[in-house]
Amino acid sequence: MKYFVASGEDRRLTAEARQALRGSFVELSDGVTHYELKGPEDGDVVVLAGGLTIPLFYWDRLATELNARGLRTLACSAYGRGYSDRVRARYDENLFARQLAELTDRLDLTARPLHLVGTSMGALVSMTYAARHPSSVSTLTIVGPAGLAKPRLTSPHRLLRNDWAAGLVARRRGLHILQGHLGHNVRDPGLGAELTEMVLDAFRFEGSLYAVFDTLQHLPVSGRDDLFRQTGALGIPTLLLWGDEDDVTPMAHFDTARTLLRPRHHHVIAECGHMAPFERPRDVADRIAPFVAARTERLDS
Repeated sequence: MKYFVASGEDRRLTAEARQALRGSFVELSDGVTHYELKGPEDGDVVVLAGGLTIPLFYWDRLATELNARGLRTLACSAYGRGYSDRVRARYDENLFARQLAELTDRLDLTARPLHLVGTSMGALVSMTYAARHPSSVSTLTIVGPAGLAKPRLTSPHRLLRNDWAAGLVARRRGLHILQGHLGHNVRDPGLGAELTEMVLDAFRFEGSLYAVFDTLQHLPVSGRDDLFRQTGALGIPTLLLWGDEDDVTPMAHFDTARTLLRPRHHHVIAECGHMAPFERPRDVADRIAPFVAARTERLDS
């Protein structure tokens, strides 16, 4: 799909503009990455990989909860999201997994194995990263993962395979489609409004809708059973979490995920939609912290 700037994208991400923006920035091989590294310096590092549209601010509440439990957190905005570059590249899991690998290496965080948390599309990126760097991953937490729906002939993703059609849809209907997607992510209307404002504010930067629609073209979010199965065969201790009212990646896929991933632990979070780390940060932290601690104790003993 040819790069485009959509109506309403009235800001540009420049070095000067970033001086007034929250977070830290580092130049990687594909572009500038927006990140925040927080928490006790001697704590185990938890790397947070987000979904299709979200900036790193999505992780704020969970990061605070994990920091309070003695863990250090690294959140970043994937390329095309937050204040990371809108790169003119193929937005697939290779790009995003490479971004995580280069970022953790540049920040010298790979001396000890990392604890990787991936949600929705970020779960697919996390599994790709784990397959390529298994020795650097101590634990893997998967939350409401994309990838287990069956491909359909009527799927809009099939239409997006055509560059011309994808560009036309993205330009004319992109913002409307994005807003509709955001409306299904959380149960609480107040949190839904907060999420929408957070995402749409970052989408005022040029190239944002291009990045999302190119991702939809090149990162399959259905029919990924093999990736789940391969991840389960890696032997990395895995925790599977799911919101019981997830309308985006429905609970109907929970048993399939358990069978393929073979997680050491699994848990369904009550009264929770698709974005458990955003909606139920304390509940998610209460599951992640002891899971990470148990693994660390085994490694240190």
